[in-house]
Amino acid sequence: MTVLFNSGLFAYVAALAFAIVGRVGKRGSFNRLSDFLMGAGLGLQTAYSAVRWVAAGHPPFCNMFESLVLFAWAVTAIYLLLRIRFGILLFTIPAALVSTLALAYASTFGFEIHPLIPALQSNWLAFHVCACFLGYGGFTVSFFAAIRFLLANRASHADASATQELLEFVMIRTVSFGFIFLSLGIVTGAVWANTAWGSYWSWDSKEVWSLITWLIYAVFLHCHFFRGWRGRRAAWISIVGFASVLFTYIGVNLLLSGLHSYGST
Repeated sequence: MTVLFNSGLFAYVAALAFAIVGRVGKRGSFNRLSDFLMGAGLGLQTAYSAVRWVAAGHPPFCNMFESLVLFAWAVTAIYLLLRIRFGILLFTIPAALVSTLALAYASTFGFEIHPLIPALQSNWLAFHVCACFLGYGGFTVSFFAAIRFLLANRASHADASATQELLEFVMIRTVSFGFIFLSLGIVTGAVWANTAWGSYWSWDSKEVWSLITWLIYAVFLHCHFFRGWRGRRAAWISIVGFASVLFTYIGVNLLLSGLHSYGST
């Protein structure tokens, strides 16, 4: 299994290197090679998770190491979906960088497979965690688009306007995608919590910050669709939302305690 993990990490590192060279040198062949390597990394990660799932006998989404693997997978999958569906090349470097950093950070944790604690022994595990991380993946790509939008907003070249329109399109699509899946994650988590602890909502620190994140992106969508907010204001809300995602995912595990404390092990 370790070979699959390391090979996936190597594929992302190589994709990042080729993407940077392709961007600096404006070589299309390097960009295509980077996309191939991102796809290879995704395939290797999928194989790694499948093998780990079979070996463990349960979904491999139960601790920080496994969640980082899933996070890198979600970011890469959403990036490649945008790349294939819309031909968007703007996010290759940040997607490869985030996936590389996620797996590199994961490698600092133990690779060992541990038995599930009682609270995690539920059929809701895969649905809840996968929904949340698909949401996180969508919000991450929205963050990429927001940063690029603000940078393009400062540019004065003729293509800046067209680039901004594309980036706004990506922001709306990925926030909408992420919002749907985060909502599903919160709902399935509430059902699971009622089964495990006898209550749908316990105001646990992870629950509270998930709700805060959900509200930020709800404001984003409301202001866009009902108040016509676009441009810089939408980009800044996306950035604030991603900061909340990071704290919900990593900050809560490292700094706070609660019913989800097992996620930091």
